[in-house]
Amino acid sequence: MLTVDQGENEGEKDKGSVEVGGDEEGTQQQDSQPMLADGLADRGPKSLTSSSGQQVSNGFTTSTPQSPREGPGTAACAAGTAPGPGGGTGSLAPLGGLRTLVVQQTSLERPRETWSKKMDFLLSVIGYAVDLGNVWRFPYICYQNGGGAFLLPYLLMAVFGGVPLFYMELALGQFHRSGCISIWKHICPIFKGIGFAICIIALYIAFYYNTIMAWALYYLLSSFRPTLPWTTCSNSWNTANCHRYMSSDHNVTWSNWSTSPAEEFYTRQVLQVHRSPGLHQLGSVSWQLALCLLFIFTIVYFSIWKGVKTSGKVVWVTATFPYLVLLVLLVRGATLPGAWRGVVFYLKPDWEKLLSTTVWIDAAAQIFFSLGPGFGVLLAFASYNPFHNNCYKDALVTSSVNCLTSFLSGFVIFTVLGYMAEMRQQSVDAVAKDAGPSLLFIIYAEAIANMPAATFFAIIFFLMIIMLGLDSTFAGLEGVITAMLDEFPHVLAKRREWFVFGLVCVCYLGALSTLTYGGAFVVKLFEEYATGPAVITVVLLEVIAVSWFYGTQRFCNDIQVMLGFYPGCFWRVCWVAICPCFLLFIIISFLAFPPEVRLFNYHYPPWTTVLGYCIGVSSFICVPAYMFYHLLNAKGTFKQIHSGSRLSVHSQGLPSSAST
Repeated sequence: MLTVDQGENEGEKDKGSVEVGGDEEGTQQQDSQPMLADGLADRGPKSLTSSSGQQVSNGFTTSTPQSPREGPGTAACAAGTAPGPGGGTGSLAPLGGLRTLVVQQTSLERPRETWSKKMDFLLSVIGYAVDLGNVWRFPYICYQNGGGAFLLPYLLMAVFGGVPLFYMELALGQFHRSGCISIWKHICPIFKGIGFAICIIALYIAFYYNTIMAWALYYLLSSFRPTLPWTTCSNSWNTANCHRYMSSDHNVTWSNWSTSPAEEFYTRQVLQVHRSPGLHQLGSVSWQLALCLLFIFTIVYFSIWKGVKTSGKVVWVTATFPYLVLLVLLVRGATLPGAWRGVVFYLKPDWEKLLSTTVWIDAAAQIFFSLGPGFGVLLAFASYNPFHNNCYKDALVTSSVNCLTSFLSGFVIFTVLGYMAEMRQQSVDAVAKDAGPSLLFIIYAEAIANMPAATFFAIIFFLMIIMLGLDSTFAGLEGVITAMLDEFPHVLAKRREWFVFGLVCVCYLGALSTLTYGGAFVVKLFEEYATGPAVITVVLLEVIAVSWFYGTQRFCNDIQVMLGFYPGCFWRVCWVAICPCFLLFIIISFLAFPPEVRLFNYHYPPWTTVLGYCIGVSSFICVPAYMFYHLLNAKGTFKQIHSGSRLSVHSQGLPSSAST
């Protein structure tokens, strides 16, 4: 058996194997798994490299240069040619009394797209991981769970849970060069339902996540005024309970029923939740928000319609601009009176809270949703990398940037909250009672309105919110697009633009319920139930499938072929034991302590809990459903079924790490 290393096309290498016997024609076999012979070239004892860069595993060098796979395969020869199956031709060239078969193999498939630059990939991953949750969720959870003491469980959960999962997905995507659906034919076909579940979860996220950007766009457009509309109580949407409550307003009496102009602008003008009694009666669609969301999705479409070549350029703006704004707001916040009160409140450790299980649950959930494994995005982004790209280094760099951004955002938020507490002559705790989007759209918006140059700071702040959200939307939809194009290449590969257009239209129509007067209640329901428990369960199954079914040793061998070094004991232990326990801990805690869902003064009735779990199960049900379908249609023993897609290469004398 003679194995030939065929050449490289944008970082991916193909293999061909030819049986040679006397003067008989060679039989050429194609395989879709990248880098089979490449790993052997580095490790095989007889591998040699010719001046043209081609390698033959039996020690002989080829006599023709490599060429990319761009058309029907041909084989050049000095003595003569013989046609091979599939359009290729083979040749036997005499070499010192021995014959060397020279094969040039090409694939009929379109070459896979790659990133134009390494920074395109890094910025895309950072833009995906650093999202709105870094700005509002981390600071709130940090001060709520012991301030500086919370950093200890947060870092432990990151080191032993979040980063290993992050690294695992980058390595899987880069090695197999597939999206979250088709990758399972290389790993464990019976778990292919995980890919479909991930795509459904990504759609649910697109249904509500972009609505938050529509709110920010509404604020941005409202900021182009000399006086920001959420600073006064004389507008048409204000009520008699509206009062400015700052230290300069000496004639104002604040009561439990009083509301600030920022709160009324958010609830009564932007959301208009006062027109909806609850989820049972959402009301009409707000045409203003519908237009804002249409504009957001228009930007999304023209950023991703051509693939990573275009989105990789857009993130140079959308991923870097938020850091510039964060630095500007940090400097401005640090110069405000009372800023130190907010910083002390943010970082003052309360070590006793570490004895509470809730703190560790929040730390695990925060790092998981912040880094974002399990959404198919890291698999998709890494699949466009060159095969030998150092994804290990990328995982460490991008995850570190993400965690540091969360920490930096805490200073940006709490310096302003300290300023608000100073102006209101209240404690920081009383000012920071709002969590989630309300922290940005009410508290922070009100603080900006009371700063000098309020219009300027309002414009850059809400631009930052929009760009943080856009990066995550680009990534989430790209995960779905890559998965579907890889799974159905003959149908969708040449129709990417139309498929992306259809996907964006589906997302917009699915988001209409979040644009109603009660849309904020729908956003909260999706946020709590549609994504959290389902995606954690999916990632748990993913880790089990890779570590226990595909095998940690095989996975580590793949990484060694790809990166040139074998993962250390720490990573192997994390993938086999710690990460599954980490994810199981989050799932059990969610089931044992279900969140009390409420928004403003609306308490979600019990039937909404049932509805929420049904939405979550609707995505996860793809996993057992596909298992059942696969078992019904597959032939052979169970062991053969779950490993049926992995090609048997041991008969060729190849190591298991080269198998697909």
